[in-house]
Amino acid sequence: MKYRTRTFYTQTQKDLMWERWKKGDSLHQIARLFDRHHPSIQGIFMKTGGIRPPPRTRSVLALTLAEREAISRGLAANQSMRSIAQELGRSPSTISREVARNGGKEAYRSTKSDQAAWERAHRPKACKLLQNKALAHVVADKLQHNWSPQQIAGWLKHAYPNDEGYQVSHEVIYRSLFIQARGALKKELVQHLRRTRVMRRSRHYTMKNGDLGKIANTVSIRERPAEAEDRAVPGHWEGDLLCGDLNSQIATLVERNTRYVMLVKVPRKDSETVVNALIKHARKLPQELYKSLTWDRGSEMSSHQRFTLATDIQVYFCDPQHPWQRGSNENTNGLLRQYFPKGMSLANYSQAKLNAVARELNERPRKTLNYETPAERFAQSVASTG
Repeated sequence: MKYRTRTFYTQTQKDLMWERWKKGDSLHQIARLFDRHHPSIQGIFMKTGGIRPPPRTRSVLALTLAEREAISRGLAANQSMRSIAQELGRSPSTISREVARNGGKEAYRSTKSDQAAWERAHRPKACKLLQNKALAHVVADKLQHNWSPQQIAGWLKHAYPNDEGYQVSHEVIYRSLFIQARGALKKELVQHLRRTRVMRRSRHYTMKNGDLGKIANTVSIRERPAEAEDRAVPGHWEGDLLCGDLNSQIATLVERNTRYVMLVKVPRKDSETVVNALIKHARKLPQELYKSLTWDRGSEMSSHQRFTLATDIQVYFCDPQHPWQRGSNENTNGLLRQYFPKGMSLANYSQAKLNAVARELNERPRKTLNYETPAERFAQSVASTG
């Protein structure tokens, strides 16, 4: 049997990989560009947790190759360190240290010294969480309570407004989790993120396809009223089915203005069952807080007209293969995967258990709500309708 030799990718090839990764290509798609299987490139992305490392640049204060060549010529001409420094406009101590760390006057070579300086500079810098153990402990504690990095960063700004030492961006938290070489946060804490993948995915990455059934008499999302489009008033919802193993599913509903979440137990996926469950659930809310529902083009809503007749709630449908038109609901379904991982059955979850999960989501501070909770915003809406 003939085996392929190990492949070493050039920097240009790696740059292409990162560009395609950013565009949302999968490992398999990227590997096919090089006629390889995905394990041959996976390590490149895993090393930095799917986060593209910044390009290396030289400090503007560092000695240049031209300056090192001038040092080499000066040493060959028996010039003093002070004389060389004066010609270059540098401190004599800078020249002295440069020569000493690269073999001394007799062995100094400009090209080798320049390469050695470049290699010495290639080392991981200590991040803020590594330098401040107390801050790292606070962040780890919040992660264990299933707070997102954005929620933690926002809460820290409110809790310690005058202490920058106790403030950290959500990006630093993500990088500390995905790039384990930093050593600031334990890898196990990744399991507390909304999406427990070990690498960061591009926001453009999707597993969805266009194999959705056609539904008669749909009303396009483009006809949705302006107050729903700009989230000006509460009462406009987005919905979808979150599917599990063994043909199990739950309906997920998110209110666009407050981001309030409701979960509905659905025994089967056929349209009659789904619509019956949604009709029953809709009657629990005041009409002022349930004016419209936006859904994708799944066949479970083929009986949408019966839903509208029973509830006086208009259903709007997204364009085919445009899940981002229900952005709040798509994001919420991602958060729910922390509670209902792919591959597990959802059949054994009672409505009471689903309500408990929704309550936990609704009581988390949200950046988009200025770190208020959906529960607080929705309660204000209920009070205003009363």
